[in-house]
Amino acid sequence: MALLISSPVVANTASSAAKRVEELIGKVNSQAAQVSISRMLSPAGWSKPGHVPEFDEYSVVLRGTLRVRLLDEEVDVTVGQAIIVQAGEWVQYSTPLPGGADYLAVCLPPFTADTVLQPYNNRPDPAHY
Repeated sequence: MALLISSPVVANTASSAAKRVEELIGKVNSQAAQVSISRMLSPAGWSKPGHVPEFDEYSVVLRGTLRVRLLDEEVDVTVGQAIIVQAGEWVQYSTPLPGGADYLAVCLPPFTADTVLQPYNNRPDPAHY
């Protein structure tokens, strides 16, 4: 049976600037057990702490630039581009450039607070290189 999602649920974030997360599909808004899809509205200067999520995350940039820092590289993802970060991979997301970014984040399995900010599991933080 089809389910119309009439509006997103807005979530709070652990970040250095006000970021708006609008969950469209996921455990909170639609009780979806397989996937979460959220629109991220990130201002310039926003950054998220580095973490090791327990889900694959697919990010599609709609406006601006999303900076993705991994253990061995840093990638700027721009309008019309996407990036896949595998579960268990250390990652830090930010939008340091003027204008910030709007992007869609798709998580498999779905995002939950328990699966996003896991300990580093002895993985080094790239800031210490």
